[in-house]
Amino acid sequence: MTALTLPTGTVHPDRTPEPARGLAHDTWVIARRGLLHMKRQPEALSDATIQPIMFVLLFAYVFGGAITAPGGGSYKEFLMGGIFAQTIVFSAFGVAMGLANDRKNQAVDRFRALPMARGAVLGGHAVASLIKALLPIVLMSLCGLTIGWRIHDGLLSAVFGYVLLIGFAFAMTWVGVLLGSVVATPEGVQGIAFAALFPITFMASTFVPTETMPGFLRTIAEWNPVTTLANAARIQFGNPSTVASPGDPWSIAHPTAYSVLWIVGIIGVCAPLAVRAYQRSVAK
Repeated sequence: MTALTLPTGTVHPDRTPEPARGLAHDTWVIARRGLLHMKRQPEALSDATIQPIMFVLLFAYVFGGAITAPGGGSYKEFLMGGIFAQTIVFSAFGVAMGLANDRKNQAVDRFRALPMARGAVLGGHAVASLIKALLPIVLMSLCGLTIGWRIHDGLLSAVFGYVLLIGFAFAMTWVGVLLGSVVATPEGVQGIAFAALFPITFMASTFVPTETMPGFLRTIAEWNPVTTLANAARIQFGNPSTVASPGDPWSIAHPTAYSVLWIVGIIGVCAPLAVRAYQRSVAK
């Protein structure tokens, strides 16, 4: 890292270090650094670009003819909500890997030696991750429109659907920050995150309706926040979704409210734990 990327200017041996300019400024400097890394290493964006587009095309054209959407609607429109939800959950990968890399190459130690606002490193990683999460949402929307996906429920409803997705992406950012603060190496982060997040995104109505699943797995899927996030997005976009019937759990009957509760809960639990874990990791 060169002196040009430091948030508070260059420190001369005969001069007093410049004071930190504030949390917002320092946070943005760290976030901009992360965005520059993405620009210089475009292959690192494969999980946010190639993967979601590949999933949309594969499931739409390879499995689409064999899967029936709820109510007999378009499977491509049913699929899009699930792909959105899956990609949002996978966004935790990026921030966890970035933070683990900074710990491994001792960039975090160099940041600590600077007159930088406390919380700027974690905040910068979180902001960069959130901006990165917007990229697959845009690309998937364009890809979906190309294969026949449409929004049928009006502009305001669609905007709320996107806001809900972005809110969940922000919550998953703190899951990634926590993971990157606890696990010391990028390799460990990748292994743990893949083993934990991949099954969660498939034990849900990501690609198939929950009513097609066997009893025990269906119960897990119905309470899985990935299911309710996908269903909430489908409802907001006016796409085919699981229709709640008498006897269904509260999560299926109120997917939007259930998803909002998860967003608040994840941030409320993971953000303080992430800050504490990070402070312990850099104090060693």
